[in-house]
Amino acid sequence: MNWIISANSKMYDHSSSFEHYGSIDWRQGNAKFLLGDMVYIYCTRPLMMIQYKCKIDRVNLDSTQIRDDKQYWIDKDEYYKSLNGKFMTLRLIEQVSNEQMRFENLKKYGLKAAPQGPIRIKNERLLNHIETYFTDNYQIDFFPDILKEDQIEYEGAKKLVLVNRYERSSKARENAIRYHGLNCKVCDLNFKKVYGKIGEGFIHIHHLIPINEIGESYKIDFENDLIPVCPNCHAMLHRKLNGKEPTVYELKQILKKKNT
Repeated sequence: MNWIISANSKMYDHSSSFEHYGSIDWRQGNAKFLLGDMVYIYCTRPLMMIQYKCKIDRVNLDSTQIRDDKQYWIDKDEYYKSLNGKFMTLRLIEQVSNEQMRFENLKKYGLKAAPQGPIRIKNERLLNHIETYFTDNYQIDFFPDILKEDQIEYEGAKKLVLVNRYERSSKARENAIRYHGLNCKVCDLNFKKVYGKIGEGFIHIHHLIPINEIGESYKIDFENDLIPVCPNCHAMLHRKLNGKEPTVYELKQILKKKNT
């Protein structure tokens, strides 16, 4: 079976909990969840979108059988309340930040209202939409780091950049922005302040560890591996200075000298 459940990020830091452990022990409530069921987690306001896909690995647990996740609870009173009742373990399968998963789009395919409690997905049209678009292949956010110059192809004015799964991770981008903000870490440019509404939410994300040095098993640390930079500074970070790409500090020093 497939389900949608809701999550309030003002109450519990789901993003960090999944990032650190890969699973969350979740209150079951009265819904008839079964081992192996797929669960999509809908994040409430201000996000109003499905962001997590999970599989149920354990059910009917009591508070002595789950990990203590008090550190992730923003509302400590709710943490103590949460210890009552039965729990299930949700193992993270995938996480995205995709426009197609927003409530306004899900409503077009049969989701009647923003999820409050567990919803079993019986509408095949809605399930097909979620399963088709729950991927970073459709997201429009930027991770323009490249592996090699010869992997860039040009079609007129259009540049096609080959990317891997690290560059396509919209959730990693979202976490990096949530942690670092939207100002360029080199020149401090904020697109919304300069361009108004059209610049809202726009920024590039730079990998401090070059993509070609990341192995398949590497786990991105959004706090230490990713930083927001404007496109100009991003391009300069991938230029060669004495045979090497400059560090963020070195580029800041170059900019500082030019402006004094």
